Amino acid sequence: MIRRVKKVKKFFNRLGPGFVTGASDDDPTGIATYTQTGALFGYQQVWTAPFSLPFMVTVQEISGRIGIVTGRGLAAIIHKHYPRPILLIIVFSFLITNIISIGANLGAMTSSLLLVVNPSSVDTTNASLKTEFIVVITAMTIGIIALQILVPYKAYMKILKYLALSLLAYIAAAFFVQQDLGKIAASLIPTITFNQEYLLNIVAIFGTTISPYLFFWQTGQEVEEAVHHKQIREMNKGRPKMSISNIKRMRKDTVIGMFFSNLVMFFIIITAAATLHTAGITDIKTATDAAQALEPFAGNLASALFALGIVGTGLLAIPVLAGSASYAVSEFFNWKAGLSKTARQAVGFYSVIALSILIGLFMNFLGIPIFKGLYYAAMLNGLIAPPIIFLMLRISSNKKIMGPYANSRKINVLGYTLFIFMTLGAILLLASFLPWF
Repeated sequence: MIRRVKKVKKFFNRLGPGFVTGASDDDPTGIATYTQTGALFGYQQVWTAPFSLPFMVTVQEISGRIGIVTGRGLAAIIHKHYPRPILLIIVFSFLITNIISIGANLGAMTSSLLLVVNPSSVDTTNASLKTEFIVVITAMTIGIIALQILVPYKAYMKILKYLALSLLAYIAAAFFVQQDLGKIAASLIPTITFNQEYLLNIVAIFGTTISPYLFFWQTGQEVEEAVHHKQIREMNKGRPKMSISNIKRMRKDTVIGMFFSNLVMFFIIITAAATLHTAGITDIKTATDAAQALEPFAGNLASALFALGIVGTGLLAIPVLAGSASYAVSEFFNWKAGLSKTARQAVGFYSVIALSILIGLFMNFLGIPIFKGLYYAAMLNGLIAPPIIFLMLRISSNKKIMGPYANSRKINVLGYTLFIFMTLGAILLLASFLPWF
């Protein structure tokens, strides 16, 4: 028994940026989207989980490989090889979307925590409970900023890995619900319905599973690892001394992270399908709606697991969202960047992190519907992801940039298929708003 525990611990300790990236993909934005998917369509869109896995692995492997080979973050490498206005558009839209996601995640986390600690807090007409919300969300925000700025890089990465385990709550919650295994099996075959609601949801799903902030984060984290292991002096300064073993380690780590992410996605959709959709509950407005709605069907424990999972994943995802935004902004302005640096060494980098989270905090005082905000943030990610994927494919296929580590034919086929699929989805979605569609 002790030997098995040691093996599990050793395996877990070897996991790196790919695993953290995959786990952070199931942030409250993802949870909101997957819950809404199951509530709206039942089992109809379960196929999106296995279908998206090879594409997720491909695009994140490209992200990691760019970082390992070039020693530069994604924005820095785009900055070096493409006109500055292109990067400006990407960074601006990316920053706005991340801040929306941060704000929505903070609100969802606070509501979920209050639901577990004080169930009567769902009565938002009570002024004292509104004060309670403000106190909790402010304390949570300050804590997240302090951790990201003050904790050394390696210790901070360990914290993020352990927070990833909170996702197991969603796998556990599914076993409190009676599932229709026949319908689940049938739903693994992809089907498309050409109406606005269905297309909006497909774009939202791919926007949250294949999200731009994951690209920037994993590229940056692979460079941070190179700095930590003294393969380069600092981010965006020189090419790392590396070997094929570095690539193999990153690929294995990425596959594990993306598989874990998709497994959680699968279980959230089927849990919502078996409970909310079956009961005719198709409109989820808040995080507390989702957790409370499960209670009559799955019991108090499943509801609590769902709520606590939102808190844990938010604590993991918000630093990733803020960090990836800061990588992009800092590299656009040629600032010193990296979590491996202290706040004094990278003032601009840490300032962007703090400001992103603080703006997200104040969003919650403007009366914005938080859970819907998560859902539409995912949709926005689905619209801005295709052009970024295209640039990544161009960079990672360029032998002058990547040398012998340029894309294989298989990677290019999967990558461009994903680009075409997401582009068509975005076009169809936008066209669906036209009166004659």
